[in-house]
Amino acid sequence: MDLTEFRASLAQPEPPAGLSLALQTLWWDAKGNWHKAHDCAQADEGRTGSIVHAYLHRKEPDLPNARYWYSRAARPAATGALEDEWTALVQEFLAA
Repeated sequence: MDLTEFRASLAQPEPPAGLSLALQTLWWDAKGNWHKAHDCAQADEGRTGSIVHAYLHRKEPDLPNARYWYSRAARPAATGALEDEWTALVQEFLAA
């Protein structure tokens, strides 16, 4: 799956089968369901879960909480446009 296909899948009521929790997080976020996205991020206790968790709290906005999650992911806090971060994360996780 590539970014174009991922974006096209947003027309469906559920995420495509086989997506990682990180990609499910970003999928639900793009659908406007922050709470479902947050549930997916919380279920992923690894580094990728921390990264998307940070993104969600930055978007919320809860910047202290976002900084905590970026730190857990061993990444600098993002400062650019949220859409750019979302796109970069989707591409990163699709390539993994």
